[in-house]
Amino acid sequence: MAPARRPDLRGSRDMPRNVDAILAVMVPWQAILDRLNISRVQAYDLAERALSNGSSFLQEWLVSGLNGDVEIYRAIADYLGLGFLPEIAPDRLVLNERQCLDLLRQSASPRVVPLAQAGGKLQFALVDGNLDISALRERLTRNPGLRQRLHVGTPSMLRRALFVRCEERLLEDSRHSLFRSRPELSARLVANGWQGAMAATLVLVLVWGMLVAPWVTLAALNLIAALTFCACLLLRLFAVKGAGPLDLAPLPPPQRAQMPVYSVLVALRKERAVLPQLLVALGQLQWSRTRLEIKLVCECDDVETLSALKAMQLRGNIEIIEVPPSEPRTKPKALAYALAACSGEFVTLYDAEDRPHPLQLVEAWQRFAIESDEMACLQAPLVITNIAHSGVARMFGFEYSGLFRGLLPWLARRRLVTPLGGTSNHFRMAALRKVGGWDPYNVTEDADLGLRLRRYGYRTGTLSYPTFEDGPEDVATWFPQRVRWFKGWLQTWLVHMRDPAVLRQELGLGNFLVTQVLYLGMVLSALVHPVVLGTVLLSALRLTIIAPTALDIALLIFAAVSVAGGYGVFIWLGGVTLGRGERRGFWRVVAMTPGYWLLLSGAAWRSLWEIHRRPHHWAKTAHLPARPIVVVSQARKPQGPPMIAASSSPIALSSRPS
Repeated sequence: MAPARRPDLRGSRDMPRNVDAILAVMVPWQAILDRLNISRVQAYDLAERALSNGSSFLQEWLVSGLNGDVEIYRAIADYLGLGFLPEIAPDRLVLNERQCLDLLRQSASPRVVPLAQAGGKLQFALVDGNLDISALRERLTRNPGLRQRLHVGTPSMLRRALFVRCEERLLEDSRHSLFRSRPELSARLVANGWQGAMAATLVLVLVWGMLVAPWVTLAALNLIAALTFCACLLLRLFAVKGAGPLDLAPLPPPQRAQMPVYSVLVALRKERAVLPQLLVALGQLQWSRTRLEIKLVCECDDVETLSALKAMQLRGNIEIIEVPPSEPRTKPKALAYALAACSGEFVTLYDAEDRPHPLQLVEAWQRFAIESDEMACLQAPLVITNIAHSGVARMFGFEYSGLFRGLLPWLARRRLVTPLGGTSNHFRMAALRKVGGWDPYNVTEDADLGLRLRRYGYRTGTLSYPTFEDGPEDVATWFPQRVRWFKGWLQTWLVHMRDPAVLRQELGLGNFLVTQVLYLGMVLSALVHPVVLGTVLLSALRLTIIAPTALDIALLIFAAVSVAGGYGVFIWLGGVTLGRGERRGFWRVVAMTPGYWLLLSGAAWRSLWEIHRRPHHWAKTAHLPARPIVVVSQARKPQGPPMIAASSSPIALSSRPS
C-alpha cells in the first residue's frame, strides 16, 4: 500500500488559519479520495466541517452525498487489502436480541460486529462510521493475519440486518408496549364498564325525555349547551390576551460542536407526490448533518412510496424504516416502531406535507437548554399557506392561527394541559420514552400524549419558528380528517377519565377542569350546536305565533347568547393572531363561520358512530404538492447567512421519483 501523499491546496478557496489541522485530518484519506475522484477542494471542505462539527472525516463524507456508502467502504476495503461484504446476513450476527436492539438505538455504529461462518469460526465485519484509517492501516501492517478474519461492511448493511433480526420484537412492542405497562392509559379498550353504562343511560334518558316532555328536555339541552359554550368561550377569551402574529426573533448562533444528535421522524403512507418537496424542506434544516438522523417511516406494503424513496439515492443520515403491516394501521404505531431505532437526545416528527422553518431545530434546542428537564415537549406553530385557494382552506388556516398562536401558547405559559398538534412537536427523548411514547390505538395520538405528559409531571412549551403546510381545500378531504380528530378527542377523554379521582389528583383541580373543556367540551359544543341554532329559530317562530312564556324567552336568550358569543370569540381570537398579509379577505371568514361550525357539528356526530363501530380506524388525509405560499406574518426575519455550513443542500442526490 502506497503511503498517503500530502495534497497541494494552493489555489483552494477560503483557506483558513488552521490549515495544518485540516490537512492532518484529510491527508490519511488521500489515497481513498483519489480512488473516488474527490477533488482537493471537496476533501478540504469535508475536513474543515469535521473540525468545526467535532465529527470525523468519514462521518462528514458519508453524509455529504459525494458518494454512496457502498462506494466509500468498498474503496476503504481495497485500500486496506480487506475483503468487502456485499451484504450482512441477519442470521450470521453473533448477537442476541437485546444486543441487536441496543445497536439499533446507538447513534454511532460499532467498530466491528462478529459474524458466524462455517466450522464454527468467527468472522468480523468492519462497520465503523468513525474509522481512524491510519491506526487501522498500521495495525494491519503489524498483524497481517487479521486480514483473514476481517471484512468490510457498511453501517447501513448492519442496520438492515438488525431490523430483520428485531422485526417481531419491534412490531410487538409498537403495538402492545403501552398496553402492557399502563393498560389504564391505552386506548386499545376505548371505554370501561361504568363508562359504557353511563353512555347507555344518557341515551335512554334523552329519548325518554323527548317523548314525555320535549320542551323541558330541549330546555335542559340548551342549558347544557350554554354551559359548554361558555366554558369553551371563556378559555378562548382568556387566550386573546397575549395572542398575536408570529414574531421570529433572531436566534444566537449555535455552537456546532456542541450540537446533540437530533432525530427527525416522518411517517409516510401513499405520499409519492409530495416526496420531492419533503426532501427539499428537510434538506434546509439548519443542523449538523452528522448529528441529524432522519427516519422516513413507511409500511412495507406501500410499494409506490417505497420504490420512489429507494430511487432517490438518499444521503447517509437518512434511513428508510419499513414497518410490517399489522393492525392497527395507524400513524402512532408506525412512529412507535421507528422510535426504538432512534438515538437522538431530542426527537421531532413531521408530516409528509410539512415545510419546517430551517431554524426550528435550533430554536428548540436552545429552549430546551435553558429550561429544566420538566419541559418535555415544545410545540411549533403550524401555518396554513393555501388559505387563498378555497373557503375550506381559509377557515382551516384561520382556526389553526387561533389555536397555535393564541390558545396553545396561553395554555403553555400557565403550565396547563396542552394538547399537541399532530406534527412539529419536539421532545426530550428520555421523557418521551418514560411516558410510553405514542399510543398506537389512539387516532389523535398527539392530544393523548399532551395529556399523558402532564399526568407524569412534565410541561409543554411553544416555539416561534413555524412549520408551513397546506390545509384541505374541499369538504371531501376535510371531513374525514375532522371526524378522526373528534373521535380521537373522545377516545382520549374516555381513556383518561376511567378513574376521575386519580386524574384529578395527578393533574390538580385547574388542569382537571381545563381537560374537561379541551377534550370533552370542544366535542360537546360541536354536537349541540345544531340544537342551539334550532332552538333560536324555533323560539323566534313561537314568539311570532303564540304568546311567549318565560321559558320561551329564556330559551331564546340562552341560545342566542351562546351562538353569538361562540362565533364572536372564535373570530376575535383568530383575528388578533393574523399577520397583515393574512387579513386580506377577513370578511369571508366572518361570513363563513356559521357554515363552518355546522360542518364541525356534522363531523362530531359522525365521530360518535365511528367510535362505536370502528374506534381505531385511521382516515388517511391525501396530500398534494404545496401551493404558492402567502405572506403569513409581519414577523421579523433573521438576518445574516445560514448558521450551519451547507445545511441547505439537498438530502437526496435525486429529488424526483423515477
